[in-house]
Amino acid sequence: MTTPAIEASTTPLAPPEPSSPHPETRPPAPLVTLGARIEYDKFLDCVHCGLCTSACPTYLETGNENDSPRGRIYLMRGVVDGRIPMTDTVRRHLDLCLDCRSCETACPSGVQYGRLIEPFRVDMQQTLPPAKKGGTPGWFQKWFLYGLFPSSTRMRLALFPARILQATGLDRLANRLGVERLLPGPLKRMWKQLPKLQPRKGTLPEVLPAIGPKRARVALFTGCVAEAMFPETNRATARVLQHNGCEVVIPRTQQCCGAIHYHSGAGEPALKLALANAAAFADDVDAVIVNVAGCGSMLKDYGHVAHELAPDDARTGAVLNRFASKVKDVSEFLMQLGPIAPRGEIRAKATYHDACHLVHAQRVREQPRDLLSFIPGLEVVPLAESEVCCGAAGSYNLTEPEMSERLAQRKLQNILKTGAEIVIMGNAGCSLQMQAAIRDGGHKILVSHPMDLLDMAYRGVALKPGSKT
Repeated sequence: MTTPAIEASTTPLAPPEPSSPHPETRPPAPLVTLGARIEYDKFLDCVHCGLCTSACPTYLETGNENDSPRGRIYLMRGVVDGRIPMTDTVRRHLDLCLDCRSCETACPSGVQYGRLIEPFRVDMQQTLPPAKKGGTPGWFQKWFLYGLFPSSTRMRLALFPARILQATGLDRLANRLGVERLLPGPLKRMWKQLPKLQPRKGTLPEVLPAIGPKRARVALFTGCVAEAMFPETNRATARVLQHNGCEVVIPRTQQCCGAIHYHSGAGEPALKLALANAAAFADDVDAVIVNVAGCGSMLKDYGHVAHELAPDDARTGAVLNRFASKVKDVSEFLMQLGPIAPRGEIRAKATYHDACHLVHAQRVREQPRDLLSFIPGLEVVPLAESEVCCGAAGSYNLTEPEMSERLAQRKLQNILKTGAEIVIMGNAGCSLQMQAAIRDGGHKILVSHPMDLLDMAYRGVALKPGSKT
């Protein structure tokens, strides 16, 4: 039976009837090359049970089967088989995916959805003309996503005027005058999400000694956007590691993790960045520590990236797999090491948001909560739909503003219901997204990284009441 082109409606797809695992073989030569290098068995892992739909943020918002993981897998497989033409409508459903990987957590069959959507997007970018609706403008992708964001140095220089505006109060005047309305779409959203920039305190030393008996030697991945926007969180992370007996190495030649490139379909530069990072970090460290969920997920996926983009290059695969095996989220590493409890109190009510690429992609769920439980006086209350994406998703909030805003407001309402003074999250993109939503709503809720609070507790620094983002 042939499948007609799927229209953008709420009419669900009619996926094939489930049957015994992998009864099919790859069809004869597909009519298109999109997705041809994806291992076909990965499509067949999906038995179309639908348990992923209740976990998918876009499906929760639209109710459209085509915007669910099951629906998108059916679309991609249909294109690969040559049964479904690669129309703008099909592309729109695939572009709307956040790549949050919540479906992987929900799936009982172990479907590797990220290993389907990510290489398929690489093929779409390399094969198809720019999308007519939605997606990323070419100028923004070239000059900002690939030119500005991956460089912490260029980011710092670009943020210098914003620091001046914030220091003089001219940013508030510009907001009152509605100056942002004159900016092109993505730049307008960047302005809206700009946080209160923290003062810079110089570059971190290349080596920081352990405090007390040395228990481990680790390298710290500082990132690009995170280092430019939240430099103090990197410094807090380094101090927390030192307090836990870690010698901390900060390689000078480290690069952007490549997630911005890879998730938007730019495979070749992502692979180059991966190899540069593997070369920058010495093999004599116990772990490569990451405090940003999106970066950590990408770094841990370097072996998969090598397999997908350089399948015949055994050396590249070995190098990137070896590097990826050492990558640990900071909370994951500290709980394995055995944290030294801080003595300083933080008497506040807080709630914790699960960053998608931490809880779903890395399966790091309890470790951040366990770490926070060591802080005297801190009350952490549950957050409804904690695992549902906030809409940040890397650059998604800049390229898909409508869906991103819907998810941000959904997250904000759940945060407000907790009555928390602090919302804690382990990802820079989530922090930018929720700081903007909280600020626009006029709420007094502090957005914090777990390492920021732990650092305060180790140093005995009091949390200022009524802090605003």
